[in-house]
Amino acid sequence: MNDVVIVGGGPAGLTAALFAEKNGLGTTLLDTDGTWMHKAHLFNYPGIGSIDGSAYMETLRQQVDSFGVERLQGTEAVDVEQTDDGFRVVTDADAVEGRYLVLATGANRDLAESLGCAFDGDVVDADVTMETSVDGAYATGAMVRAEEWQAVISAGDGAAAALNILSAEKGEHYHDFDVPNDAEAVFGGMAAEE
Repeated sequence: MNDVVIVGGGPAGLTAALFAEKNGLGTTLLDTDGTWMHKAHLFNYPGIGSIDGSAYMETLRQQVDSFGVERLQGTEAVDVEQTDDGFRVVTDADAVEGRYLVLATGANRDLAESLGCAFDGDVVDADVTMETSVDGAYATGAMVRAEEWQAVISAGDGAAAALNILSAEKGEHYHDFDVPNDAEAVFGGMAAEE
């Protein structure tokens, strides 16, 4: 059993995976590569002047992979259930378990519905930390917003979910700030490339 299971490999899911794994939580990410980012070109992402959505996704995946996230590319979640120890996500190939669950499936809210998450109209009801009505389950991006779908917002939602999980694990508010002195230890060879 991992600490965190993330369903969805778009900006929200990959950001949640990055924050969780980089800070010591074993993370499995299920990624069907069905993200809308493949139809996008980003001119509005802070720090990026212009990048094709698919190129952005490849860069983000490389960053997540460099931290050791177990990224199951091409694996689709078909059901999810709460267990005594957390969550069990049934996939098209097997099942994975984690103590926390992050749903980052875009506008597809089927898994949140089958898990029993509360809804506010057509969207999953989540608080500011992206936690749903089901303890330990988080919903991000388009599934919690009626029409505000954007890569920066989704990445922010993924970060909020991961930071809340880290805060729960640490027993206090957790802040994810890397400083230059830590760059080599945290980023390894990537620090020199940037």
